[in-house]
Amino acid sequence: MTSTEISNTRLISQKIEKTSFKTTKEIVRWMGAIQAQDYPMAKWALGTRLTGSTEKDIESSLDTGEVIRIHVLRPTWHFVAADDAYWMLQLSAPKIKSSMRSRNKELGLTESVISKTNDILRKNLSNGLSLTRNELADEFHKAKIQTEANRLSHILFSAEMDGILCSGPLKNNKQTYSLLYERVPCKNDFSRDEALAELAKRYFNSRCPATLEDFIWWSNLSATEARKAMDMIKQEFVSETIGSCRYFFPNSFHEVRPESSSVHLLPAFDEFLISYKDRSSSLSLVHNKKAITNNGIFHPHIVINGQVTGLWKRTFQTNKVLIETRYFESPDKSTKDLIEMKAGMFGRFLNKESVVAEVK
Repeated sequence: MTSTEISNTRLISQKIEKTSFKTTKEIVRWMGAIQAQDYPMAKWALGTRLTGSTEKDIESSLDTGEVIRIHVLRPTWHFVAADDAYWMLQLSAPKIKSSMRSRNKELGLTESVISKTNDILRKNLSNGLSLTRNELADEFHKAKIQTEANRLSHILFSAEMDGILCSGPLKNNKQTYSLLYERVPCKNDFSRDEALAELAKRYFNSRCPATLEDFIWWSNLSATEARKAMDMIKQEFVSETIGSCRYFFPNSFHEVRPESSSVHLLPAFDEFLISYKDRSSSLSLVHNKKAITNNGIFHPHIVINGQVTGLWKRTFQTNKVLIETRYFESPDKSTKDLIEMKAGMFGRFLNKESVVAEVK
């Protein structure tokens, strides 16, 4: 299998091509977790994997609580299926909380302060209430708890790690917080070993071919736990050494080729790139700094036949969305026509007309 074949296979494994899923929850469950700190772009990460879906469809799944947005795995926002939230927190919260201790100490967020802020959250969000970030800040101010200097972010983050908070429904187009145990009253209780095995299965099924090192990066597990997880599921997977790396595939894997001309406009922080420690099969090292900044910002990218070949950005106008494309190397006219078609799909996702402009 060549690098290009690896990249094209990942497009299919991740359901960017040839998806059979019909609902937001189905695709999120398949992927395990989808990075979502850039909320508008993260909705498109789901939309591009669900043919014919709209932004409203995605928001509906989040509003009803079928899918929630929460910090799991690495210390950043992810979409997860609601019934996966508890066991994913169980796996990732201890390590994330440990990494927060030093900064919390600098901010004066002692255990007693966090206990008090958690009580305030329970009181103000009970009985199905949902409040915006600013509304929660007001409640903390009433209790004479300061929220400046990033304290509010750490207060809310800590409550997520303690299994108290998760995303709530939109309120006047603003995101809210709700109590996790009210939003998701039924738990999937896994032992830690069961959770490790489940996470590994989700990852290697949805992102194959991938290496153990890729899984360690994505999951934020220790190398020891990641190897343990892989060992527990090894009978369900086969491996192939390509170059110097060992890639894993599910036993059910059979090679399916993408369309002869495969074009996608993928969002910032899409799992197509961010799922892997080694991204060289999809993104040339020559262009790496154009697509990913030194401080880890992933730009929206244009993928042609499995390769990142340019960047795009969107600008909203009254009833239109302007999509500006910038190519590393200019594609031929037929490929540009396909990109315009994909831009049209993005416009329909937003219920807007799309206009494409190439930036030289």
